[in-house]
Amino acid sequence: MFKSPLSVSKIFPEEYRAVTEELFPSGGFPQGKGPSQKTVQAFADILGLGEDFRQLLSSHRSGRAVGDFLERFQNNLDLLIQKTWVDKSEEARKEKLLDNIPPLIASIEKGDYAQALEEFGPILDELAYLFFGAQSQKEDFSEYALRIDEQMGLFWWYGAQINALRGASWVKNAGADDLQALLLVGICYLTNF
Repeated sequence: MFKSPLSVSKIFPEEYRAVTEELFPSGGFPQGKGPSQKTVQAFADILGLGEDFRQLLSSHRSGRAVGDFLERFQNNLDLLIQKTWVDKSEEARKEKLLDNIPPLIASIEKGDYAQALEEFGPILDELAYLFFGAQSQKEDFSEYALRIDEQMGLFWWYGAQINALRGASWVKNAGADDLQALLLVGICYLTNF
């Protein structure tokens, strides 16, 4: 699992700190509360995908629009994974990752966003490993990615936080709309990566 302590938000430029702290508070979420859709929207704006995110979120009831977007997401993710160069000994990692995408899409299509978040975290973790190798496993990975590109660093920080949510009690009790928003920001980013 790639490492990204919550305190890494302190290295973010000042204009991002308030949003990142609201998105994933360093002290954890208040009992039964997760990030608001407004906060997730602000984070999507920082990542430069606010308009796509808003359109997808507003069309979530339209199965066709979401289905088309998920198809683009899967195609782009498949392409990213297949084009990633790894040692021959790590080809099995790529294949396993490719196999993990259809269950994620099925969970989203069923509207089981809690399950989808459980599945998305390990996908992001493995994807970071394919892109960055052992560097993604280090404590300073988010800072490293942030130095390469601010938006990319924020995205991988988000990925670490999503992965850390696995098994969190508030996820089980959160509303579908809140979970969907949190999930869709990452899907939008990877679709446009």
